[in-house]
Amino acid sequence: MSPPLWIAAWALLLHGCAAGRAPQAPSTRSDIRDCSAEPPYLPPTATNTTARLAALRGILRTHGVHAYIVPSTDAHMSEYISERDARLGWLTGFTGSAGTAVVTRDKAALWTDSRYWTQAERELDCNWELQRTTSIESIATWILKEVPAEGNVSLDPFLFSIDTWNSYSRALRGSGRTLLPLETNLVDQAWGDQRPPPSSSEIYSLPAEFTGSRWQDKVAGIRQRMEQHARRPTAVLLSGLEETAWLFNLRGDDIPYNPVFYSYTLLTNTTISLFAEQSRLSQEARQSLRSGCPGPLCVELQDYGQVSAHLRRYAQGNVTVWLGTEYTTYGLYAIVPQEKLLQESYSPVMTAKAVKNAHEQEMLRAAHVRDAVAVIQYLLWLERTVPQGQVDEFSGAQRIDAFRWAQEHSRGPSFESISASGLNAALAHYSPSNGSSRTLSAREMYLFDTGGQYLDGTTDITRTVHWGEPTPLQKEAYTRVLMGNIDLSRLVFPSNTAGRTVESFARRALWDVGLNYGHGTGHGIGNFLSVHEWPVGFQSNNVPLEAGMFTSIEPGYYRDGDFGIRIEDVALVVEAQTEHQSGEKPFLTFEVVSLVPYDRNLIDLSLLSPEQIRYLNSYYERIRAHVGPELRRQQLEDEYVWLQESTEPFAVSSAGSAAAGSLALAALLSVLLSGLGA
Repeated sequence: MSPPLWIAAWALLLHGCAAGRAPQAPSTRSDIRDCSAEPPYLPPTATNTTARLAALRGILRTHGVHAYIVPSTDAHMSEYISERDARLGWLTGFTGSAGTAVVTRDKAALWTDSRYWTQAERELDCNWELQRTTSIESIATWILKEVPAEGNVSLDPFLFSIDTWNSYSRALRGSGRTLLPLETNLVDQAWGDQRPPPSSSEIYSLPAEFTGSRWQDKVAGIRQRMEQHARRPTAVLLSGLEETAWLFNLRGDDIPYNPVFYSYTLLTNTTISLFAEQSRLSQEARQSLRSGCPGPLCVELQDYGQVSAHLRRYAQGNVTVWLGTEYTTYGLYAIVPQEKLLQESYSPVMTAKAVKNAHEQEMLRAAHVRDAVAVIQYLLWLERTVPQGQVDEFSGAQRIDAFRWAQEHSRGPSFESISASGLNAALAHYSPSNGSSRTLSAREMYLFDTGGQYLDGTTDITRTVHWGEPTPLQKEAYTRVLMGNIDLSRLVFPSNTAGRTVESFARRALWDVGLNYGHGTGHGIGNFLSVHEWPVGFQSNNVPLEAGMFTSIEPGYYRDGDFGIRIEDVALVVEAQTEHQSGEKPFLTFEVVSLVPYDRNLIDLSLLSPEQIRYLNSYYERIRAHVGPELRRQQLEDEYVWLQESTEPFAVSSAGSAAAGSLALAALLSVLLSGLGA
């Protein structure tokens, strides 16, 4: 994630106010903007964007553009981007990871999803309208209202997915407005020499012991998939940064927290072209890539900026180019004639990478054991220091990052740590800054969502704790979130089941009492790659679950302005041991590899069924078996004692009326899986 773009000087926050007039606090909340107040109120977390918008609007007029669309993505459809590509953040001040801005000659609006509504109200100034949706239909409707007939609506085609471009094209078709692609990025022009420089760090080979297989074997496997495909494609185009990194066992650090580098790959039946900044390749990486030269395993190194020209030349022949539409921009897609394209949601590299082999699985398990040590160190440290009133959200995030850095094979955090106390935890993706950070208190709930990058795996875990007396609602909500985590984690389901089919098991206990959460239930995770790894997960555009896939399981509940709860574990899809077998393939279940106990202070055992309590006790036995010895190996005796106390088994007799829920759960599974074969 890109660091927040905080602007602290109050003088910059007075847009729309008379000169010299101080902001007036609203009557209810001081942490969000109030543009209806006189003068408008802006919190210290907002950014003045007046000069930036003026610069962009001048450029719009020069190009004859009436509206310019700015996404939150980069040229590789990366979820997390570098500072250099944080165009939306620079222009708006909004630091959330998902959003779209549209700037006309006299108006500006930002669209984002429910995770970020409160954050946007904290960070936007009053130049911006906040649209609480992400639908392209909403964006297009706004554009049609604000842009005159015959007006030009422009965007950078190398920053938009194929589907998004087509959606805008359909929405504007017949309206009299022209969708005009401009390869010159207008925000970059407005940003000027203040835009951060490109990365110059080394691109290096991953040590052999930390790879699942040799890159030559991976290339052979992808070529075999090409031969077996009915269309017999002659080439695969890789645009996702993690695709090229995984394929060649290379890593970099072009994007914070993500060990990837800017690159493209065109893999044909007989040639391999890697487009990257050649001067940054380590000598070992260069030797590895060139070891097969000449021949079909010789990697031809080309400059990063040459991919469009090379693809254009290649597409002139008798070829078929296979690409994944989820990670390919419209700019590249438009180069290849339609009849020469083989389009699928994900490239064969992305789907191959999603299923970890036995060595990759063991590496990820090992990384999670060491990561659990760091998290347990942090939890014990919090118990000792929070009552003294000396810990705030930012220093807490720094502390857990430090604990992780001390672990073997650590390469730092896997994303910007979410360390949120009290009402800040109601923001699902809140991250503190050194200038804006609440002090942790035994009177409030505290949520921390953190992860680590290790040479052998990537981790992501969320725990929510309370050191004092939680309210009845907090305790019930936490327990129901935990119930959802348990119900999905212990679920047994048929092979080839889509994640979206079973996702509701994580929500059922919340739904029972009218509660819910507004984010996805899980995502894939990489081996020293992306913390959010597609195409695994529980959303509609994820692929069916297979043994060998890793996914997070992370239900939550958020009460705006009060508290937030999330419990997240990473789990491996494994074959289930069932009494009977139905069909040729075995049923599947999850093996949770995150190994940190939950907060006993927040669990209402009377809500749990006996099966859920037995699952908890079994999980705690595994934590003791795997993490206990590692704590002792690292001579962390206090943490070992803490672990033993925190994993004491629960009495099954404590189960309450929820015990009957197991039958309802089984019935729900039957309904959801009926007709699964479609």
